[in-house]
Amino acid sequence: MGARCVLRSPREAGATILNAVSWNGLVDAALDLKVTSTAASVVFAVVAALGVGVLVARRRRRWLVVGPVAAAAAAAALVVAGAVLIEKVWRPFPDPLPLSVYGWAGVALFAVGLLVGRVFFRREGRHPGAAVGLVTTTVVVVVCAGGAINAVYDAYPTVRAVLGIADYRTVPFTDVPPPAPASAAPPPPLSEWTPPADLPSTGAVTEADIPGTTSGFSARAARIYLPPAYFAGSRPDLPVLVLLAGQPGSPGDWLAGGRLTEIMDAYAAGHEGLAPIVVLADGTGGQFDNPLCVDSPRGNAATYLAVDVPAWVRANLQVAQDPRAWAVGGFSYGGTCALQLATTHPEMYPTFLDLSGQAEPTIGDRESTIREVFGGDAEAFARNNPADLLASHRYPGSAGAFVVGENDVEYRAGIEQSVTAARAAGMDVHLTELPGGHSFAVWSAGLETELPWLGRRLGLPS
Repeated sequence: MGARCVLRSPREAGATILNAVSWNGLVDAALDLKVTSTAASVVFAVVAALGVGVLVARRRRRWLVVGPVAAAAAAAALVVAGAVLIEKVWRPFPDPLPLSVYGWAGVALFAVGLLVGRVFFRREGRHPGAAVGLVTTTVVVVVCAGGAINAVYDAYPTVRAVLGIADYRTVPFTDVPPPAPASAAPPPPLSEWTPPADLPSTGAVTEADIPGTTSGFSARAARIYLPPAYFAGSRPDLPVLVLLAGQPGSPGDWLAGGRLTEIMDAYAAGHEGLAPIVVLADGTGGQFDNPLCVDSPRGNAATYLAVDVPAWVRANLQVAQDPRAWAVGGFSYGGTCALQLATTHPEMYPTFLDLSGQAEPTIGDRESTIREVFGGDAEAFARNNPADLLASHRYPGSAGAFVVGENDVEYRAGIEQSVTAARAAGMDVHLTELPGGHSFAVWSAGLETELPWLGRRLGLPS
C-alpha cells in the first residue's frame, strides 16, 4: 500500500505548530538553565546531602558503625593521595587546586565507597531493584559533586554548555570568504564602511588548523570568530584579537564559559556589524601541557603565537596588516602569555588583555621553573619574564588592560605588581577589578567590559 496522506484543518495544523513551538521553547529553556549560580550550588549541596543520607541509611547497627566510617576513610585517603600526585608529582597545574575542589571530590568518592560497601559487602546487589536504586543515587551524588566543582570555575555555565551543544552560528572554513585578491578594488576604510541590507545579524565560528610552519609547534585546531561584517560582499580589513585559554584548557573554552560569541555579537550589533576577528589559538598544545608560552624543549609556543599564527591569519583571512590593529589576550595562563608576548614581541602585539594572569611564567615555583624549563639558565628565564623585561625595557607604544577578580587571592597581588611595572615601563595600561574570584564569571565579564576600549585601540569606529 502507498503512504496515506492526511489533510488537517487549519485549526489542527495551528495546534500542531503551537505545540512544536511550545516544546522547543521548553527544551531551549532547559538547555539555557544556569548551573553555576548560587541557587544551583545550593541545589547541588542539598541533593548530594540527601543522596549520601540514602546511601548511609540502614537499620543494621553494624553497618552504621562500620560502613560510613570505612567509606569516609577510603575517600579521605584517595583524596590525599590524589592531592600529592597532582600537586607534587604530576603538577599539571601551576597553582594548587582550591580546597573546595578536593572537598567535593571527597564527597563523590565517599558516595562510591558507600555503594561498594552496600552492594559487595552487604550483598544488597542480589536484589536488582535495590541495586539500581543505589547505583542511581550514587550517580546523582557524583553528578552534583561535579556540578559544584564546575561552579567554582564557571567553566560550563549552562546545561547547553555542559552537553556541548552550540548556540552560535558555525561555518566550515571552506565556506569562509578568502582575502580580497591584490587586483581587486581597495577595501573600504573602517570609518567609511556602510553595512549592506542583507548583512547577517550574527557572526559565525569556524575551525581551522594553523600549522607551526616556523616553530614546529604541534597545536590543536584553532576556533575563529568572524563578525557579521566579514560576510559582506565589500568588507574592510578587520582588526584581530588572538585570544588564549588557560591551563589546563583548550581553544574552545572561550566559546563555553567565556561567552565569546554572545559578547562579540552584542558589540557588533552596536557597531554596524564591525568587531575584531577573534582567533582562539592553541597556546599549550594539549589539555594539560604547560609550555609556559616560551620556546623550550616543551615546544616553541612563543614563536608559534608570534610568528606562525599571524602569518597564517594574514594569508587566509581579510585582516588588517598593521600590528596596531592586532591584540593578544587571555585568561589565567593565557593572560600571562599575553603579557609575555606583549613584552617579548611588542612589534607584533602592541596591545594586550591580561585577565587574571600570573605574575610570571611558572610550573609551580621559580626554582623548579628555571631548572626544568630553562635548563637552569636564570638569564633565559629573565628574557621571558615580563617583570624583568618591564624593568629593563621601555614600551611607549604599547597599551594593555588588566582585569582581576576582587576575591582572586592567588592572582590579584601579581596583577597589581604587573600594572605598576607596566606603567613604569611607559605602557598605557589600566586595571579593572570585577566581583568574583579566579573564574570564567570574571573573565567573560572582563572581555565584555574591555571590548569598547579594545575596539577603539584597534581602530574600530566608536
